[in-house]
Amino acid sequence: MNNILVMPMIIPLLTGILLVFLRPYVLVQRVFSLVSIAATVAVSVTILNLIQSDGILRLDFGGWLPPYGISFVADSFSMLLVLTTVLVTGILLIYAFSSIGRAHENMFFYPFVFFLIAGVNGSFLTGDLFNLFVCFEVMLLSSYVLITLGGRKVQLVESIKYIAINVLSSWFFLVGIAYLYGTVGTLNMAHLSVRIAEVGQGPLLTVISIIFLIVFSLKSGLLLYFWLPGSYSAPPTVVAALFGALLTKVGIYAMFRVFTLIFYHEPAVTHLMIGVMAAITMIGGSIGAIAYNDIRKIVSYNVVIAVGFILVGLAVSTEVAIQGSIYYLIHDMIIKALLFLIAGTMIYLTGTARIQNMSGLIRNYPLLGWLFFITMLSLAGIPPLSGFIGKVYVGQGAIEAGAFVLLAIAFLSSIFVLYSLLRIFLNCFWGETIINEDDDVPLKKGMLIPMVLFGILTIALGVGAEGLAPYVTDAAHTLMNPKIYIDAVLNSDS
Repeated sequence: MNNILVMPMIIPLLTGILLVFLRPYVLVQRVFSLVSIAATVAVSVTILNLIQSDGILRLDFGGWLPPYGISFVADSFSMLLVLTTVLVTGILLIYAFSSIGRAHENMFFYPFVFFLIAGVNGSFLTGDLFNLFVCFEVMLLSSYVLITLGGRKVQLVESIKYIAINVLSSWFFLVGIAYLYGTVGTLNMAHLSVRIAEVGQGPLLTVISIIFLIVFSLKSGLLLYFWLPGSYSAPPTVVAALFGALLTKVGIYAMFRVFTLIFYHEPAVTHLMIGVMAAITMIGGSIGAIAYNDIRKIVSYNVVIAVGFILVGLAVSTEVAIQGSIYYLIHDMIIKALLFLIAGTMIYLTGTARIQNMSGLIRNYPLLGWLFFITMLSLAGIPPLSGFIGKVYVGQGAIEAGAFVLLAIAFLSSIFVLYSLLRIFLNCFWGETIINEDDDVPLKKGMLIPMVLFGILTIALGVGAEGLAPYVTDAAHTLMNPKIYIDAVLNSDS
């Protein structure tokens, strides 16, 4: 029994419950939050290294062996995402201390952040589809509270759309689970893989796989992203950064897990659909990123482009392409958090979100300007920053598979990303400053330090990609070889 596996979910969950009772004591909440994050990071690193030495780890709740009981399963893929999630959240909490305001802190902001993280980590670690649904709902219920925190009109308008879409996708998720259980009689992911391999993925199971594809596409913003730009631009800066960094990534993770472990027998249908949807998503996201003058919308459409790019690796389904997607997924969680923080900070300093109303910010805030420049280069995939290695591997995998159209669209989208962010950089940071000495808003160190930490992380991830390589290689190898996962879960001796 590997009891440590439950800790990345239990620590944030217990922290959230404890912080509810500490509502009046803001300083105590902040200290507990950072201690909890540090503990979860330590546990996640320990588990990740255990996987390298002992292989995939499994925890059976109540001693019920798979496929009958609830299981948590940790492989390199899931633990890399858990660790990145916790690191990103920890840095965002430091930003929140200086920016979110006492009114929000007294309205259960910290508890719901930790409930959200518990749901995200649970989604990455669960070994069966029904508990994936449960963890999704824990995450989504927390996000419903966070998106409305503050109660501004724009938040309430966008939250109605956000909640409606997610309730609909959750209903589809339940329908897919019910049909799948009725067809093969199990919901344990490893057992599902064995059963579907035995009976063959016929037309009924392929239709069920398409239901899951629709569900995860709604969750991640693949093709069905119409709800995303408004929803991610409405909440406070730190909440938007949390959403942009984490929420779509859970849908992407679920898609990778389901379509490499369970529904991989008819790639001519499922993976072709994913490829087409990824291409349309990148095209739509690119158009949106250059169409708007609102900095929040431009940043939100960059999230959409990244979703399409990451899923090119799944559509191609070669081991190299999957490696590229994993690298890019980790990079995107870090860099999108930084991008949202910089955008929100620019709005805080100038009082406007329109790029034509900003100018010369680099004269007043040089470090902020150069952080944005690093972010722009990283998102465009310029070496040696973190976006480069993922793009190279995805491109190599696409060439190996002969997916040249998808490759062309993927790299054209990178040019649109660069152009959209270059517009912000040239309009907002260069030129004559519009802020005189009397109007100069001081940039708090508590807001600047987290952005610097993210900047250091994106450089470290690019320069130190070799250190991450064994974990990413192992993750991609496990995804492309379902038998490794199945043996680890269904072997009763593990």
